[in-house]
Amino acid sequence: MTLRVTAAFFVLVLVSNTAFAESGRNMQQIFEDIRDQVNRYTNYTIFDNVNVTIDGQGVVTLAGHVTMPYKSAELAERVASVDGVAGVENKIAALRFSLFDNDLRYRIARAIYGNSSLWQYGIGAIPSIHIVVNRGHVTLAGVVASQVDRRLTESLARQSLALSVINHLQTDEEMR
Repeated sequence: MTLRVTAAFFVLVLVSNTAFAESGRNMQQIFEDIRDQVNRYTNYTIFDNVNVTIDGQGVVTLAGHVTMPYKSAELAERVASVDGVAGVENKIAALRFSLFDNDLRYRIARAIYGNSSLWQYGIGAIPSIHIVVNRGHVTLAGVVASQVDRRLTESLARQSLALSVINHLQTDEEMR
């Protein structure tokens, strides 16, 4: 049985429920707890992006990028503490420090979150658009309400000094 669930900046692949039946928890409960652990991590920002995969034995694979190396280890520890998680394979890469990349992150964030059509994505505890900059290359990730917002976000990012822009934003409709 394969079911794909995506939430903002997470990807959860459900392969089997057998390992989770023993703990009395279903995959959805475990996924929500993992999502909460990442979202409540105070150092997780719009410049980080984490993807989560859970196999049938309860092993969680973390992938993506964070701006500081300690974030990777701390996120893995938080996820490992979730009831029903049998183990964590940490494949989160720490982005190298670069003044150019750092400046580019902030330019793009100001352009996106300062736009009157997109400001709503920045309010609340968890902004839904993530901006990952790696050696001048930009990846946009997260969830937006419409294709118009998706294209506008990409257009604003392309107006920066980015070498390239990859748009992995998904609409609410695509998430369903």
